[in-house]
Amino acid sequence: MLQLPDGRQLAWAAHGSPVAKPVLFVAGAATGKSMTFAETLLEQGRMRLITLDRPGMGQSTPDPRRSLTSTAQDIAHLIRHSCGEPVLVVANSQGAPFALALAATGAAAQLVLVSPADEVAVEPIRSMLPEPQQAVVEQVNTDPIGARRFLAGLGPEGMQRLVLEGADQRDRAVYEEPAFLARYRAALAEGFANSGAGYATDTVLAMQPWNLDLQSLRCRVDIWVGDRDHTHSPDQGATLASRIRGARRSVVSGGGSLLWTSGAAILTDWAAPGSMPPPE
Repeated sequence: MLQLPDGRQLAWAAHGSPVAKPVLFVAGAATGKSMTFAETLLEQGRMRLITLDRPGMGQSTPDPRRSLTSTAQDIAHLIRHSCGEPVLVVANSQGAPFALALAATGAAAQLVLVSPADEVAVEPIRSMLPEPQQAVVEQVNTDPIGARRFLAGLGPEGMQRLVLEGADQRDRAVYEEPAFLARYRAALAEGFANSGAGYATDTVLAMQPWNLDLQSLRCRVDIWVGDRDHTHSPDQGATLASRIRGARRSVVSGGGSLLWTSGAAILTDWAAPGSMPPPE
């Protein structure tokens, strides 16, 4: 548990070898510090994975004035506390906007976005969304209180059902693998702590305009998207990559579960003995 400057507590965990190279993971929607990836790297002692409960989720104290920027500042405190210097940051799905805000603080030496959620509140992305998703974005932006109430009411079981029902057959097989499913359920329990208020805030922040100057990011940004994934971004991250100076986008074989089917491979160069993240 980390005490933040304003007295709030930020819950976090470290997985893998304490002497391995650190990676900070910003997990996806409704998942807390139990969510991990690249289990082979962890088991081989080649990575120290730092995970956390974002404010209001799990054991972390809620922040009534929470924003993308304030959340990023909280995570930057964690990086300074646990690592002492900027580190590789990996973000998945709805964790992407928080990780991009974190990169703006200078706490990320390198940023890897895997199956990142897009900025759905702005054009041209908003118009690319299917009508049901456009309706959700409209509700979040016109009635955030009602949206929060609905989102919090999903609960861990509802969220798991929503993800599994929306996944294609190959992704569903990954999500329903017993070890993964146990980890996912533990992370969802953290995500829906405090009656789901933290997850609801997460989603509202992610679906409202981010108001981030993506062109000013100074660290290297890599975007990885599965070629079967049309859920996280309607154009598979093409517009998002174009908005980030120097961003590299890779579309590879896979779906929405890309981080868990290919996470270790994505980090292969970084995880090689003696290697370091590529320069900016």
